[in-house]
This record gives sequence, C-alpha cells and structure tokens, in this order.
Amino acid sequence: MDPRPKTTPKDFFFYFGAMITLYWSAISLLTLLFQIVDTVFRDDLNSYVDPYSGGIRFAIASLIVLFPVSVLLFRTIKMGALREPIKFSLPLRRWLYALTIFVTAIALIGDVIALLNSFLGGELTARFVFKVISVLVVAGVVFWYCLLEIRIHPDTPAKPQNGFLFGTPLLVLGAIVYGFIVMGSPSAQRSLRFDDQRLSELQSIQWQVVNFWQQKGRMPVTLTEMEDSISGWRVSVDPATKAPYEFIPGEKNTFKLCAVFERQSTSFSPSSTKPYPSVIAGENWQHGVGRTCFDRTIDPEFYPPVKRPI
Repeated sequence: MDPRPKTTPKDFFFYFGAMITLYWSAISLLTLLFQIVDTVFRDDLNSYVDPYSGGIRFAIASLIVLFPVSVLLFRTIKMGALREPIKFSLPLRRWLYALTIFVTAIALIGDVIALLNSFLGGELTARFVFKVISVLVVAGVVFWYCLLEIRIHPDTPAKPQNGFLFGTPLLVLGAIVYGFIVMGSPSAQRSLRFDDQRLSELQSIQWQVVNFWQQKGRMPVTLTEMEDSISGWRVSVDPATKAPYEFIPGEKNTFKLCAVFERQSTSFSPSSTKPYPSVIAGENWQHGVGRTCFDRTIDPEFYPPVKRPI
C-alpha cells in the first residue's frame, strides 16, 4: 500500500480556490486601506482624489464576496484534513503554503526597505506610515497563518487557530465599516453623481450663454432662446427632479445660473478633481445643500463680440 497521500481533483480545486481568494482578499484589503489613507490624509503633491471612491467601492465589494468564500474554503480544507490526517502531507498543500510564505516574506522585506528609504530621505509622512503599517499587518497575518499551517503533520495534533478565526474577520469588518464611513452610503454616492451632472450641465449652459452673447451682442432672455436645431443643443433639465434650471439675466453682460443641489460640495468634489476640468480657472462652483446661484460676468476682453461686416 502506497503511504504517500494522493492529490484528488477535489483537493486541487479546493486548495487553488482557497489560495486565489486569499490573495484577492489580501490585495483588496490593502487597496481598501490605501484608499482610506489617501482620502483621509491628502497630499498636496497629489491633489486628485476620486470623488466617487471607485477604489474603495471595488475593494469593499471584493471583500464582502471573496473573504467569506476564502474562510469557508480554508475551513472545509482543515476539517477534511482533521478527518484524514494524511491530507496534511499533501505536496500540493505544502507547495502552496510555502509559495505564500515566500511571497509575503518578500512583501514584508520590501515594506521595511521602503520605510527605511523614506525615513532616510526625510519623506516620512503620516499617510506613508499608515500604508507601511497596513502592509505589515496584512502580509504579517497571511505569513504567520501559512507558517503555522505548513508546520502541521499527520502525527502532530492540529490546534484551532482562534486568533485568526476571530481576529481576521474583525480586521476585515472594521476596514469595511470605516470604508463606508469615508466613502458614504450608496444614496450619498448617487446624490454626488446627480450634483456632478448638474454642475456639468450648468457649465454647458454657461458656455452657450457666452457664445450667444458673442454672436448676437446681447444676453438671451430665456434659455430656450439659445436652442439650436443645427448644433443640436437643447436646454437641459435637472436629472432627478426634471425641473428646468434657472437662468436670470442681469445688467449688460451679467447673469445667474441656479440649481438645487442634494449635497454640499467639498474641496475634492467632482467638479474640482477631474483631470481635465471644464470650468474656467478662477470660477467658483462650490455649493451648499439646496438652491444655489452662481453669479457670472462675461469679460468682453476675453470674449469679444463677433464683428459683423457692414
């Protein structure tokens, strides 16, 4: 009788599934922690912040789905090995755990090198320190768990890893909860997108007003007066309420644009963080909750009226 354990297709897929979900969960947790740090501790050298928290959303979604799957797979593998202790000697098991230990060890060493390099360069900031701590915690937990597992043999009784059983889910849950606090609820994200669309449409209306003033030498009386069947421009309405935007012409070359917003803008609102903003330098598109009007004055030197031949 061959004493060596044989790897069945079930073992193969269970172990590979467990490792893939483990890696994905660890990367998602690190991504979530990095995105939280970037949002909370803003860097003046990197002024762009994703207003929709795309990285946080994807990391949270991945953790919610994959982390429980990873825990379930590892628990199933462990229970099966406890019933058949010979499974603890599977070459596949030892190779995968050894590979994971190697990868996490490299990550930990690289993390320490990066920390020392930044410290020697005088670049030790709060956001960098928290990122280093995040790598140390996540990679350290994976490294220690795999190291304990690879030491188990058929003749060595397996001890329950209560620290990992309760501590790791609490760490992941805490990161997810804080991610929601930083990102905001789904309804808040929806309101943010509506407000961004309102600003985009107001900017479009503003340019149409400027173009109308340049072409005709006067301010339009209503927004519908600027509609053009040839260019296809039509007056936009509020994306949520479908109410028309307010246009209030003033004296000479002044006017107001008004809309009702759902959330107060921040220093990293969508209108101020787009890589290629459509707003004019110096314009103020900051707004509060509710009806907000933006005063605009057309400078004839910047936007001279078109001279028509006599």
